[in-house]
Amino acid sequence: MVRSLPVTFLLHQQQQQSKQSPSSNPLVNRDCKYGKFYVYDLPPMLNKDLVENCQDLNPWGSRCDALSNDGLGRHATGLNGVVPDNLVSTWFWTDQFASEIIFHNRILGHKCRTQNPESAQAFYIPFYAGLAVGKFLWTNYTAQERDFHCVTMVKWVQEQKYWNRSNGWDHFMMLGRISWDFRRSKDEDWGSSFLYIKAMKHVTRLLIERNPWDYFDVGVPYPTGFHPRTDSDVREWQDFVRSRNRTSPFSFAGGTRGTIKEDFRGFLLSHCYNESDVCRVVDCGRTRCSNGSSAILETFLDSDFCLQPRGDSFTRRSIFDCMVAGSIPVFFWRRTAYFQYEWFLPVEPESYSVL
Repeated sequence: MVRSLPVTFLLHQQQQQSKQSPSSNPLVNRDCKYGKFYVYDLPPMLNKDLVENCQDLNPWGSRCDALSNDGLGRHATGLNGVVPDNLVSTWFWTDQFASEIIFHNRILGHKCRTQNPESAQAFYIPFYAGLAVGKFLWTNYTAQERDFHCVTMVKWVQEQKYWNRSNGWDHFMMLGRISWDFRRSKDEDWGSSFLYIKAMKHVTRLLIERNPWDYFDVGVPYPTGFHPRTDSDVREWQDFVRSRNRTSPFSFAGGTRGTIKEDFRGFLLSHCYNESDVCRVVDCGRTRCSNGSSAILETFLDSDFCLQPRGDSFTRRSIFDCMVAGSIPVFFWRRTAYFQYEWFLPVEPESYSVL
């Protein structure tokens, strides 16, 4: 398709370059032979103001700690003795929905960014749609309130010269929530109708969980707590997890969903408790572990395999926490990973996982 060249091909090739020829500073030393991109300067209400008003983003409490440090969150605590001393500072309690902030802050310093839109092959829209929509998911807001920021962004971008040149075919975004949070069909249903707005039809969307039947959705891994500063940090971490003495064959970190009939996660939790000699458990119903914890990291570091049922949707942040720790994920549904992260995971599923 025509859209592949300016956006998907450009992004995919730069991703492949980062896999094949890492440098000490991948943001500034990468070749731009596949083209450059321009970053729009959106009205602050569509990104910056959302973060600055972080205390209002959640009906249960402030999200300011979770969104601090340019989206990385607070520095992780309790990791002394769990990870190598000189890598403790590379770990953060990163929120699973912070990708759009992290991506924006990193891409601003990318060598392939151009300040001249006339020379750009692609255009990045730094709209924090996940923050804008997430605030309105849990209580009785109207459809208009849930869509307000999204509709405002679409109206703004449609007034831009370079949008009208292609009607969005060469534009891309990072959305910090799963695709289904932006696919409301009826006013009374869950979420926003953002991705059903006609103008969004041909925009490339990077998401932590994609709709496998939508060509313009691209699945990218959930953010984990590990944020290496250099390639040497990555190599040291790889050496650490490869040489780890793992004492448990299996582990499971998760909580039950009592409202779900025949809850499969509850079954796994019960099974692991009954087989405690071979399966370690972090029961997330008893402790907070939505954005990682020292107990989860240590459990994955000590386990050969980690059980990964589907989460509240098809995917789970825990998949990537598990793999970063050098444990092998065990999947029960193909949609949990195999139909999601084609740019990032090996083509042969059996090379890194068990189904």
